[in-house]
Amino acid sequence: MDEPNETGGDLGHGGAPPRPFRAAVDALRGARLRPQIEVDPVPAPKRLAPYAYALEAAVVDDEEDLADGRLVLLHDPAGHDAWRGTFRLVTLVRAELEPEMAADPLLPDVCWSWLTGALAARGLAYGEPSGTVTRASSHYFGGLSARPAASQIEIRASWTPREGPAGVPDAGAHLIAWCDLLAQVAGLPPAAPGDASVVTLPQRRGPQSR
Repeated sequence: MDEPNETGGDLGHGGAPPRPFRAAVDALRGARLRPQIEVDPVPAPKRLAPYAYALEAAVVDDEEDLADGRLVLLHDPAGHDAWRGTFRLVTLVRAELEPEMAADPLLPDVCWSWLTGALAARGLAYGEPSGTVTRASSHYFGGLSARPAASQIEIRASWTPREGPAGVPDAGAHLIAWCDLLAQVAGLPPAAPGDASVVTLPQRRGPQSR
């Protein structure tokens, strides 16, 4: 992005956010992403965890939005029984579908495999994955009848990234894998390893307290 937003995407209960959370946010900001994927921080949810950082992304090719989504990094220093860890990644991915793809009965399974495959392809360890894949169709009538029928896929998922040294997950690599999923849902070809066309997310303001 040419102009970094002023808004920060991270929140906390008060005081300075803990060091593992700050390190994970820094890793998100330093991730090298494909040029077709535009990412910006957005206000994070306030009730899911003591600390959170949120990003929105869109896949744009020839000025056309092909897919969009949100990724939220949650952190609870005390740990969370359902997460089995202190960090959690929560995501939403949406894209319009071609009619032929929308009619495929295996589409939900395929979309879920795209998520797990993207994480595996980056060699990322994670646990407690969960989510839904929803397929929706819209048909227009009356004054809107000239519009063609449209179909959309929506992937909602969460998983616990494996924590490394000092209790910090490789959040940047998880963001890159998530962007691989976005690109695949949008129909872009895979990025070659070491692709020089990838760009670095601009630096944003540091973590803030709520």
